[in-house]
Amino acid sequence: MVNRKDITVPDFYKTYINALQEDNLQEALTNNTRRFRKLLKQIPHKKINYAYAEGKWTIKELLQHIIDSERVFIYRALTFARHDPAPLPGFDENNWAITAKAPKRKWNELVEEFKALRSANELFLNSLDDDQLQQSGSANNNNISVAGLAFVCAGHVAHHMRIIRERYLVDGQEKVKTIKKKKKKQLPKSK
Repeated sequence: MVNRKDITVPDFYKTYINALQEDNLQEALTNNTRRFRKLLKQIPHKKINYAYAEGKWTIKELLQHIIDSERVFIYRALTFARHDPAPLPGFDENNWAITAKAPKRKWNELVEEFKALRSANELFLNSLDDDQLQQSGSANNNNISVAGLAFVCAGHVAHHMRIIRERYLVDGQEKVKTIKKKKKKQLPKSK
């Protein structure tokens, strides 16, 4: 199995990679999945529709974003592992958040969707040999390896776990309020 030192990622993903404790890819994914599932169980139902400030996503929207992002990262990994030379586009996470309609989704279904998605992704990644994991390609005009994308999946979740703990689940925090999100379009941001 490929280790962290063997991956290729653009600089802007290094924050996610650095959020992980593990150097081994399989351990990073397994531990990250376990930790996130545990955190999801600890989120009080009354907080799933909370945002810590105006214009910020609710926890429900954040979970939808994690699911959407992981799908993109794994599609990229599949494409590169199969030696498809086509460069892949970026995606606008803010536009996706607006159009995903997460506030209308049931929390338990989002949690189950993440569990099923991560389980399928781990099976896929575990099926790859080292040559496939080291294969790379271009996404959003950046070179990234399959193993790099797998580490990004785990690191992206770890990054958002920290944000959930620090900004959403702080007891007695006065600024945590239920936010009625305005449906205004934000400037495009591409990953």
